[in-house]
Amino acid sequence: MTTLYLRELEIAQLAVQRAAQLTKRVFHETAKGTVSKDDASPVTIGDFGAQALIIAALRHNFPADAVVAEEEAAPLRADPALRDRIWELVRSTKLEDVGAEGLLGGGVRDVDAMLEVIDRGGSKGGRVGRVWAIDPIDGTKGFLRGGQYAVCLGLLVDGDVKVGVLGCPNLPVDDAAPLTADIGANQTDDEGRGVLFSAVVGQGATSRPLGPGALKEGKKIAMKAVTDMASASFCESVEAGHSNQSDSAQIAQKLGITKPSVRMDSQAKYGSIARGAGDIYLRLPTSKTYQEKIWDHAAGDLIVREAGGQVTDTTGARLDFGVGRTLANNKGVVAAPAAVHGQVIKAVREVLKL
Repeated sequence: MTTLYLRELEIAQLAVQRAAQLTKRVFHETAKGTVSKDDASPVTIGDFGAQALIIAALRHNFPADAVVAEEEAAPLRADPALRDRIWELVRSTKLEDVGAEGLLGGGVRDVDAMLEVIDRGGSKGGRVGRVWAIDPIDGTKGFLRGGQYAVCLGLLVDGDVKVGVLGCPNLPVDDAAPLTADIGANQTDDEGRGVLFSAVVGQGATSRPLGPGALKEGKKIAMKAVTDMASASFCESVEAGHSNQSDSAQIAQKLGITKPSVRMDSQAKYGSIARGAGDIYLRLPTSKTYQEKIWDHAAGDLIVREAGGQVTDTTGARLDFGVGRTLANNKGVVAAPAAVHGQVIKAVREVLKL
């Protein structure tokens, strides 16, 4: 087995685990189930704080690597109160809480360094070199409602995803736990919840419990073989604005799928189908002009493919992460076990009249 990217994998897992601990703290101390989204909302605080922690770890270990991330520090420079609130959160998130001291570096030394670290996420991406793609909180509304969200980190090398890590604090640890209708809400991190998914190209995909301290022992995961499409399950976004749910229903009907879709936020959907809790993930275009962001798909794309699945757009083309910060060459996402992916794509193309 190749040993390429094992150091990157370890650092990425520890960085995501540390950032996930920060987001959990933000939810329990601040969110209280609210779904407001103003500039000082819990998700804003968690986004900036988690991004600062992850980029600080990457800068310490891979200083020459570029970073593509969602946030920039300009709003914090304009709002000292918010800046100081986030700094206090970052400062008090201890390295030793995730067994990372000495591996992730000394953290962020002061508030100015925090702002500078956040701004390192402005790379334009592209087909050349090493680029890390970060979504510090993927699934804003899922996070706020106590449902599903993910801390996401992927390493692209010359436009291809080589390492992917997803921290999903509210998913069941049990890989065999099926997707349920209530998975999208009121699933806060009780005992038995919190999963860290990871994959390295050519080395398969793994899940392990997500928590404080050193990395827990992982185990290999694989997509479930779909032998009867009528018994298959598919998941899609909670928000109708993120995926065309009426088209999804028609595709499911055409495939003979009888179960209702499971709606959940974030790349937790990728992790769920990768370990066989679900079978198919559909994200269908709602706009001709919208372009998916690479940080919303890079880690999940690799994890599903390494678990025995296939991930393409609605035309059957692989996702192209080398264009820049968006998937400008793709429309929508279809993820399914490799053996039935062609069948799913055929139904997608017929319904969407491609």
